[in-house]
Amino acid sequence: MPKRALTPFGIAIKTKLMVIGQNQEWLIGQAREKTGMYVDSSNLYKLMTGQLNSQKLESAIKDILQNQV
Repeated sequence: MPKRALTPFGIAIKTKLMVIGQNQEWLIGQAREKTGMYVDSSNLYKLMTGQLNSQKLESAIKDILQNQV
């Protein structure tokens, strides 16, 4: 089964993580802390490929990544 293509938001997440030198596990931990939601690599992957539509998680990730220099 081929990998799904990232959405523009997914690409932005990957790019920002590279710029700030963090990985997806770090982002998952931050998102859990910020939202109180259960977040794992599967949720994040689905969000980044457009299979999951969670405004709460998406806006938390935007906040987390915007606050990184």
